[in-house]
This record gives sequence, structure tokens and C-alpha cells, in this order.
Amino acid sequence: MRSNGLPAREVAWKVLLAVAAGAYADAALERELNRTSLSGADRALATELAYGAIRQRRLLDAWVDAHGRVRAEQQPPKLRWLLHVGLYQLLFTARVPASAAVSTTVDLAKQGGLGRLAPVANGLLRSVLRRREQVGAGTTAGPLPEAPADAKATAAAAEPAAEPWLGLTLGEDPLASFGLRHSLPEWLAVDLLRWLSADRAEAFARACNSSPPLDLRVNRCRCDRDSLAAAFSAAGIRTEPLAESGDGLTLLDRCGDLRGLPGYGEGLWSVQDRSAQRIVPLLDPQPGQRVLDACAAPGGKCTQIAEWMADQGEIWAVDRSEARLRRVAINAERLGLTSIQRFCADAADLASLRPHWIGWFDRILLDAPCSGLGTLSRHADARWRMQNEAIEPLAALQQNLLERLLPLLAPAGRLVYATCTVHPRETSECIAWLLAHHPEVRLVQEQQWWPAQEADGSCAGDGFFVAVLERQKPLVPTTAFREQVAAPSPEGED
Repeated sequence: MRSNGLPAREVAWKVLLAVAAGAYADAALERELNRTSLSGADRALATELAYGAIRQRRLLDAWVDAHGRVRAEQQPPKLRWLLHVGLYQLLFTARVPASAAVSTTVDLAKQGGLGRLAPVANGLLRSVLRRREQVGAGTTAGPLPEAPADAKATAAAAEPAAEPWLGLTLGEDPLASFGLRHSLPEWLAVDLLRWLSADRAEAFARACNSSPPLDLRVNRCRCDRDSLAAAFSAAGIRTEPLAESGDGLTLLDRCGDLRGLPGYGEGLWSVQDRSAQRIVPLLDPQPGQRVLDACAAPGGKCTQIAEWMADQGEIWAVDRSEARLRRVAINAERLGLTSIQRFCADAADLASLRPHWIGWFDRILLDAPCSGLGTLSRHADARWRMQNEAIEPLAALQQNLLERLLPLLAPAGRLVYATCTVHPRETSECIAWLLAHHPEVRLVQEQQWWPAQEADGSCAGDGFFVAVLERQKPLVPTTAFREQVAAPSPEGED
């Protein structure tokens, strides 16, 4: 018979194994949750353990290195990631008693084909607990009994644990200590301390290790914020209006499958981070205008543009992936939006593929491919996927997209460049390059929004950079643009 709470922990363990094998964390979690039947509380626990352990990989490995006979990277992979599930509960989750963390980890080892190594897991977790007690860090549940986890273990309230690195030897190097304490790749830790003061770097790191908020954008074509909040309240779900967005609400309660919430089937709202909701108002699209969303999929900002325009105008959603563009169509259909048209293409080639689009658009949104360093809270595995060597090619791609989209902008038109990152090469330096090479472009404003923490410890929105640009003079064609327009269109286009 399984111990209570074991299925949620098993799901988290399988997600960690899948991510280590190359899967994306969100896809792996969705797949595992669909394979089992968990209560809402257990789904929330599985999500917290999976995403939290993935974010904290470097710090959890350090605890394994300090208390295991074999270093983390040399452990059998199944044991390494199971230890991460157990350690995360001991170090980060105030609602899970130490007894539950240890006993369920041992039970999973036995049931998951690691019976011979179950004593290893038990010994390592107990060694970490003893070390924490020695340094006065305590645990989330006081003394550690031998009994199995109680049925109410996952809901038990307790005082928050001390800092999860207390008891580790961090060394005297502030840079190494910073990266280890906050489980950041070394290259990113170096850059953060170069860009920011120590206090601001700490704030960024803590925000990136916090749970992201669940923000909604009200479909202003079908509803208003007060009415939607009232519908949620009637269903027993607490919300708060977002100060950053007149159409935004944040959910204060975790609600399981979002498709079961009031208004989803009627298209009254979409899920969209509060920072992302601030981009389209800066684009300021007006009813009847021609608007290009150059990297549109999966369609969050594209559908927001249509809502902002009262679904009146000509909106083109462009993306290189036909599969991802279909998601734009699905989202638009649910929201009742008809003004969005799709075109599968590389946005850098639009002037040659559709030369009649030159000077055509009143508004262009370029939400460019980027490193995603502003979304580390939301995308648990992103910090381990992104490498420093990838930044420069991304910056080159962003500059190319900007330069090739400019000819499509009508005189006095507005282009908004946005990236969900904080790296200067992809943000302010990219815009500085554009302005230096294109005097016909005027910078209206640029802003960098950094991830921050709310008072309750949750993340207060993703990090974003946004620049608002206007075309004020006739375009000066570059050599690259002349070659692009002169290139023949592919056969069968249109």
C-alpha cells in the first residue's frame, strides 16, 4: 500500500528524470499529470516539487556533494533526482514535515527500482537534517520520528525554514557564494553582479526562485474586470486587480485545471503575465489600423492587440511554425476574435515574400526570440538550458529582425520591440545599434522591468524590456534590405 502523498512526489520525480533527459519542464509536467489522477492539492504539490527542485538543481547538488559518498553528478541518475525531490522538501517546503520528506523518498526508492539504494537516500537526508540542526537552521517539522508520513502531512502548517544554504560551506568568494546560494549558473551570476548592485542582484535571484503569479487578462470585447472578478468570487475564488493593467486580475488561490474556471469556455479571459500585459498598451493599436505581430505564436499579445482594437482592423500574425500559429487561431476562436489573419513565414523575409507590405503597417510588434532570462521563475529549466555563448547569436538575430521589419512600417508608424530578458546585448544595446544605423527611427521610450518579489514571497511578474520606436523620415535602405527585396518570391506564395 502506498504511503499518503506518494503519487504527487512520484510525478515530480518522473518530471525531473524527463527534464534531465532533455524534455521541457512544462511539457513533462503536463504529460505526467495527465497520466495520473491527483487531487487539486496533490497536483499543486507535484508542481511545486518538480519546478522547485529543477530551479534549485545547483544548490541541491551541493548538499548531495557535502553529505554523500559519491558526488551528485556521479550518482545513478534515478537516485540523484529522487534525492533532489526529498531535499527540496526538507529545505524549502514549510508545509511538509521532515518525516514525510524522508519516508516518502525512501518509499519511492523501494517502489521505483532502487531498493538497494533506499538506505543511501535515508542516510543522506537524515545527515542533512542533523547538519541543519547543528547550525541552528532547524527543520520544517522539529524531531524526526520513524513513522510513515501522515495523511495530512502535505497540508501541515509550519514556520518557514531557515535559508536553504545554511549548513553548507560556501567559501569566501562572494561571486561563487551568490551563484550557489541562489542556484544560478556561474556565467549568469557573474553577469548579474556586473549589471546590478549586490542588493538588486539578490532581489533578482530571489524573484527567479519564487513561484510565479497566475495572472489573467480580461477580454475587453466580451467582459470587464469587475464583472469577471464577481464571477470568480461567486465561485469561491479570490482575485485582485492588477495595478499594472486595467484589464488584469491575479488569482490568489490555486485552482487546478484552469479550463474549469468561470468564463474560460465563454472566452472571457486569457492567462497572461502582468508584465506581458503592459506591452500592447505601449503599441497603442487603434481600431481600423493595420498591425503586424511579427513573432506571434502562441498568440497572447496578438489576441490582446485584437481586443485593444475592438476586433476592428487588419491584424497579421506571423510565425515560422505552422503548428504554433494554429495555437493563435485556437486562442482567437475561443476569445471570439475575427480580425487576426495568419501567415507562416520567417519575419525577416516578409519584405521579399510580400513586397506590397512595404510601408503598409501602422503598428508592428516584434516580441523577439530571446534568452528568456526575465522568465526564470516561470520556466524552471530555462537557467540550465541557456548558455552564455547563445547570447551573441540571439542579439544578431534580433538586430536582423529589427532592420528587416522597419521597411514594413508606414511613415509615422510605431514599432514596439519587446524581449522577456534582462541581458543588455538583447535589450538596450540592441536598440542603440539600431538607432546608430537608422537615423530615420526615433526612440520614444525604453524600459527595463526586472523580476521582483511580492510581500508573500511570490514573483511579482516577469522581467521584460520594451522599446517604443517611431519612423519619422523616409527609410534609408540598407544593402541587406535591397538584396532582400530583389530576391524572387518562392513559387506558390499566396
